[in-house]
Amino acid sequence: MKRTMVGVGFGVAALLAYLLFWPVPFEPVAWDAPTAPGYVGAHAVNTTLAHLQMIDLHGGTGPEHIVVGPDGKLYAAVDGGNILRMAPDGGALEVFVNTGGRALGIDFDAAGNLIAADARLGLISIAPDRKITVLVDQFDKLPLLYTDAVIVARDGKMYFSDASMHFAPKDWGGTFEASVMDLMEGAATGRILVYDPVDRSTSVLARGLSFANGVALSADQRTLYVNETGKFRVWKMASDARGLDFSKPVAPAQASVLIDNLPGYPDNLMRGKGGKIWLGLAAPRNADADKLSNKPWLRKVVLRLPRALWPIPKPYGHVMAFTEDGKIVADLQDPSGSYPATTAVTETEQRLYIQSLHAKGLGWLAK
Repeated sequence: MKRTMVGVGFGVAALLAYLLFWPVPFEPVAWDAPTAPGYVGAHAVNTTLAHLQMIDLHGGTGPEHIVVGPDGKLYAAVDGGNILRMAPDGGALEVFVNTGGRALGIDFDAAGNLIAADARLGLISIAPDRKITVLVDQFDKLPLLYTDAVIVARDGKMYFSDASMHFAPKDWGGTFEASVMDLMEGAATGRILVYDPVDRSTSVLARGLSFANGVALSADQRTLYVNETGKFRVWKMASDARGLDFSKPVAPAQASVLIDNLPGYPDNLMRGKGGKIWLGLAAPRNADADKLSNKPWLRKVVLRLPRALWPIPKPYGHVMAFTEDGKIVADLQDPSGSYPATTAVTETEQRLYIQSLHAKGLGWLAK
C-alpha cells in the first residue's frame, strides 16, 4: 500500500510539473475581455441561416471567400489551394487555378487580375491566363506569415491583412489551427498593409491588432473597415493613414472603433447592396476563453491539456450587415451550426452567398 501511495504521489507531482512548467510555443499576453453581450437586441436569436440552399463544390471544402468576377462568374477560394470558378447557380464548376497555398480573401483589380491573400504565399496576382505572380511575400525583411484578407481600391492600391506575425498556417497545421494559437497568445501582432502596384511599394497602415482579419472600403474610399477578430470588434481607419500603432493611443481622426464587443469572432467583410457592409462571425464567444483573457499563466496550462479540453467555441452560424456609421441592419443566424464557421457574405441582386471556413458546400439564400 505504501509503495502504491508513493507511486501515485510521484505521478501526481509529475503531472503538476508538466501542467505548470512544460514549455509552450508562446508567452501569453494579459488583457481584459469585455463581458459578452449575448444574442440580444440587434443580435436576437433567429434561424434564418438554417434554411440555406447548397451548391455542391464537387469535393471542394471551406469556401472561405467568394467574389463575382468581371465575367459574372463566382470565384471561390477553398482548401487545398484551389480557386474554383462557377456560374451563379453553381453550374459549369471548374478549378480556375491552384495557388499551391491556401487563398483566403480574394478580389479583382481593374485589369481583371484576381488578387489573392494567400495564407501560405503572401499577396499574389493571378492573371486571366492563370499565371501567378507573387506581389508581396515579405516586409521589413521578414516573411508574411498569415496573409488573410484583401480589397483593391479604385486607385489600384491593395489593402490587405497580415493576421499574425507569430503563427503561420504552414507551420501549425492550417489556418484554423494557427488562428487558435494566435488568439490564445493574445500578443496582437496583426497588421494592415498597403501595396501600391505603381511603384511596387508596401507600407504599414496599422499594426498592433489582435488577429487582423477582414477589410472593406467605404463608398468614397476614404475609410477602411477592419475586423479585429481577437478583440471582437470592427475598426474604421483613414485609408490614407500610415504607421498607426494600436499598442498606444491613436488620434480618433485616424482610427476609431466602429462596432465593439460583438457576440462572436468577426471574420471577413464584404460590401453589399444599398450601402451595406456584410460581416461573417466565424464562431460565437466562449465564456471560458473570455475568462482566461487576463490569466496568461492559465492559458499556458490549457495549452498543455489535450486539445479536446481547449475552450474552442461551438459551431454557430451567424452573419450580419451594418451601415458605414455602424448601424446594424441585418442579422442572420443558425444556432444549430449546421453550416459551420460562417466567414462572409457575398450579395448579388438575386442571392446572398454564405461562405464558410469548413463547410463542404456553398450556402445561399434567395433575396
